[in-house]
Amino acid sequence: MELNSRYPGLCDLKARAKARIPHFVWEYLDSGTGVEATQARNRRMLDAVLFQPAILEGEGAADLSCSLMGRDYPVPFGIAPLGMSGLIWPKAEKLLAAHAGTVGIPYGLSTVATEVPEEVGPVAGGQGWFQLYPPRDPGIRADMLARARSAGFEVLILTCDVPIASRRERQTRGGLVQPPRLTPRLLAQVARCPVWAAGMLRGGLPHMKFLDKYSQATGPLPSTAHIGYLLRTAPDWAYLETLRKEWAGKLVIKGVMDPAPVARLEAMGVDALWVSNHAGRQFDGAPASIEALPAIRAATTLPVIFDSGIEGGLDILRALALGADFVMMGRAWHYALGALGAAGPAHLHAMLVADMASCMGQVGARDLGGLAARLVRPGQA
Repeated sequence: MELNSRYPGLCDLKARAKARIPHFVWEYLDSGTGVEATQARNRRMLDAVLFQPAILEGEGAADLSCSLMGRDYPVPFGIAPLGMSGLIWPKAEKLLAAHAGTVGIPYGLSTVATEVPEEVGPVAGGQGWFQLYPPRDPGIRADMLARARSAGFEVLILTCDVPIASRRERQTRGGLVQPPRLTPRLLAQVARCPVWAAGMLRGGLPHMKFLDKYSQATGPLPSTAHIGYLLRTAPDWAYLETLRKEWAGKLVIKGVMDPAPVARLEAMGVDALWVSNHAGRQFDGAPASIEALPAIRAATTLPVIFDSGIEGGLDILRALALGADFVMMGRAWHYALGALGAAGPAHLHAMLVADMASCMGQVGARDLGGLAARLVRPGQA
């Protein structure tokens, strides 16, 4: 109850996280690219999705359960992969994976994580998804897939929305390089964040540990040209065809914003489509993800996953009402870690559930399937 009274919303967690992690880390987590117009558009267009409030619906508990790719989940949201997660908060990957395993929601581990699949997979309790930034070398790809599979990751995410490095000017101005190197300017920032600093001292400065096996690069490299970028390629249809043959588990394509390739993706045997503009971090001239969602939903019978700009339970409901089957969040979980440490994920989870239940009661939806009927269509408001 005390946490809820002090941090009832994501904005409260963001404010505390900003005060508890160094500025260069905050700029890495919170920034977009360019003038951050796409990031702002994500927020603006989510706010434009309205529901019609209901009256005289009586009492009833909200059912938040759902199914995705043959599995049942208690809630329709999970933890999206975020590169260098362990830079945001010490042991972030393991803390988030443990929460996912405890409550039964998906946890995404990035190729450029600060922990390796072998250490995170067992903690995730069978809920692990592995996000692949596609390596150029077939041998490296085969080894990465084998490691993820052996560590218990059953879902593979092919990230297609990073065909080339973005500039991320705000992140660059923050001073982060890879692997992280503490200059006098950054050390001064660290000194103002004693809890973060103590955690990093115990484990050492994080780096992209999963990639150690595949590169001898020592850096420092710009944060937008790190070793992950040096190893990866921009995948094409031939790459996807090969990957589908090599990965026997569920395969999700992330970064689908245009319905044009959807039929071909279905024919190639992918298992789900992920609508995402990379939360505004890649291209500052993109539509909001929520704008693209209805056309993707109309073009496919495959499950549709959504991210970008989600800041609360109401936003999750907006995405579900417009056709998403599931919503993934990355930044929000890291704001929670930055604010509250190990207690953060459970607090955010409870906040989202309470927010969703409250909003569903307002619009008279007893389950997730009833949301679309309560949307305010153009011309209604």
